[in-house]
Amino acid sequence: MIVLRNLVKRYGAVTAVDGLNLEIRSGEVVALLGPNGAGKSTTIDLLLGLARPDEGSATLFGMPPATAIARGKVGALLQSGGLLPDLTVAEIVELTASLHGKARPVPEVLRRAGIADLAKRRIAGLSGGQQQRVRFAMALVADPELIVLDEPTTGLDPEARRAFWSAMHEETAQGRTVLFATHYLDEADAYADRIVFMRAGKVVADGTASQIKGLAAGRTIRATLPGADLAALAALPGVDQAEGRGEAVLLTCHDSAAALRALLAATDARDIEVTGRGLEDAFVALTLEGAAA
Repeated sequence: MIVLRNLVKRYGAVTAVDGLNLEIRSGEVVALLGPNGAGKSTTIDLLLGLARPDEGSATLFGMPPATAIARGKVGALLQSGGLLPDLTVAEIVELTASLHGKARPVPEVLRRAGIADLAKRRIAGLSGGQQQRVRFAMALVADPELIVLDEPTTGLDPEARRAFWSAMHEETAQGRTVLFATHYLDEADAYADRIVFMRAGKVVADGTASQIKGLAAGRTIRATLPGADLAALAALPGVDQAEGRGEAVLLTCHDSAAALRALLAATDARDIEVTGRGLEDAFVALTLEGAAA
């Protein structure tokens, strides 16, 4: 459904996207992750035809992006975008629907986006989060096969974020393909079938959430140990780092079995938990590798 081949985009001396290759199949929910400046938004602009690549190509459904969009196959919610301030919510969604040969009923789309109660409100009187939900309704109204979202929950409170992803789950249950860029790691972990990690304009990791987490090798031991000597704990076999969290300690380990044996032999630790590393650990590891490089 999406094929990006050797994409390069430069802005003066800055290379925002550097030889990027990516394929996304029909029905996938894919998250783009990466630190600020990794090239996520530029990649989305290139695949939507909003920017022209200096090298390489982007195709949607086997055709140029402009053609796929003109046929109503793509809906997009970007970080920013002009909303006509004097129109009401219903009017701007109806206007968007009128631009497509096939469109979903506007009342249905407003309900799905959680803004049915705002239908008669003017855009100028909406909060940033409410305007973001209007953009979501505009992305859905064409009944697209592919939905592209760039930081879709920016400006939304936690309740609105949950409502947004509940609505997205209903959309993906119908077999739609979704590509979204986010800086909320919990969203990528919870909703993506596949995570693509970008750094310096390149794809540096691509896989399921569990596969990406596996890139942060090792495990974490958490235990209750009042008055712990953190320096002594950090020196235990298999331990890379020791942190104090009140009466608890957190040991980052490259060999959790050896660390656990030493911890039990040398201390009175209790309430011990051993867990795998999380997506945040992988994010930090991949980012730090980039900094080192």
